[in-house]
Amino acid sequence: MHSSAVFLIEFGAIILGLGLLGRFAARFQFSPIPLYLLAGLAFGEGGLLPLGSSEEFVAIGAEIGVILLLLMLGLEYTASDLVSNLRTQYRAGLLDALLNALPGALLALLLGWGPVAAVVLAGVTWVSSSGVIAKVLGDLGRLGNRETPVILSILVLEDLSMAVYLPIVTALLAGAGLAAGSVTLAIALGVAALVLLLAVRYGRHISRFVSSDDPEKLLLVVLGLTLVVAGVAQQLQVSAAVGAFLVGIALSGEVAEGAHNLLAPLRDLFAAVFFVFFGLHTDPATIPPVLLPALALAVVTALTKIATGYWAARRAGISPKGRWRAGGTLVARGEFSIVIAGLAVTAGIEPSLGPLATAYVLILVVLGPLTARWTEPLATRLTSRPRRPAPLPPVPEDAGFLDSAEDPDRVARP
Repeated sequence: MHSSAVFLIEFGAIILGLGLLGRFAARFQFSPIPLYLLAGLAFGEGGLLPLGSSEEFVAIGAEIGVILLLLMLGLEYTASDLVSNLRTQYRAGLLDALLNALPGALLALLLGWGPVAAVVLAGVTWVSSSGVIAKVLGDLGRLGNRETPVILSILVLEDLSMAVYLPIVTALLAGAGLAAGSVTLAIALGVAALVLLLAVRYGRHISRFVSSDDPEKLLLVVLGLTLVVAGVAQQLQVSAAVGAFLVGIALSGEVAEGAHNLLAPLRDLFAAVFFVFFGLHTDPATIPPVLLPALALAVVTALTKIATGYWAARRAGISPKGRWRAGGTLVARGEFSIVIAGLAVTAGIEPSLGPLATAYVLILVVLGPLTARWTEPLATRLTSRPRRPAPLPPVPEDAGFLDSAEDPDRVARP
């Protein structure tokens, strides 16, 4: 059979399969990410039916998927929102990084993987899944809850932190020395600061330049600008994903809303391809040996995320029930964890890191919606104590009562 025909059949089967898996997940109201990862495991190295002709195109599609994921995250926030979150919630962001990155780094060192793998695994365990959490908040009807701004602030700080973290990881994986790594970090910080400054001061002008009443032209301009900026960022050894995120931040108002609506289907398509691609490069036979460490790490970091959300919500004056809801909602990991692990897999620093990250994300992306729903009622039941009824005040002998059938709880005046 002609190679182009084989490619069309393979890639078409992938897209069709992803669509069916997405419908199955939607029917049972859970994230399709674990199904996409499992599909990649089934058709990748050591899987049931390894793909051949379409693998290179899937790799390109996966890179576009990462760029679109980060672009769409950037479109959710304005530059002023980011600056405000940095000022008010930076303590919660620091606690979040400390409690959730440290377990991953310690496990990598205990397994003897070295400092570079420790930095990578720290990022895998640190960042929550904005996509999964946003969907869970919508499904549970909590978008208007008092604790939701606290959750979103932590997610925003994590996204911003990636603008610093990803260039560092990229430099470490490339084997760059201290001087080269410092230059890369300085460039990343400079670019991020410049884009934020331009977005705050000239965001309206940028949005006006990109704006168009024709959806086709708006889509082409935004997508083309994003890919160009992502490519330039990668050429400067700054993550392409960070470049896309900063483009999203720079757009605001009607342009951001219109671009979001137009790009959402493309984001969903290429993001699904990205998760499949990560699974394709993970041999299923390598997962069982790391399943126990992945499970232990998932349990520990689920608890640390709950503690992070509880503390941040408490600091914001949220009630105890809202604190538990905030903590349980933050448990899910997903896009960023796979992006970070994918960088390490491509660099080939530690063969077991990819399988461990896959198992870890599979566990928490399934557990996350459950903890979001059940952490608060479970914690309330465990922490509540039965209270003795307060003694009733003495009743005068001449007090009269209404008929209990009329109002059994109200005392009548004599």
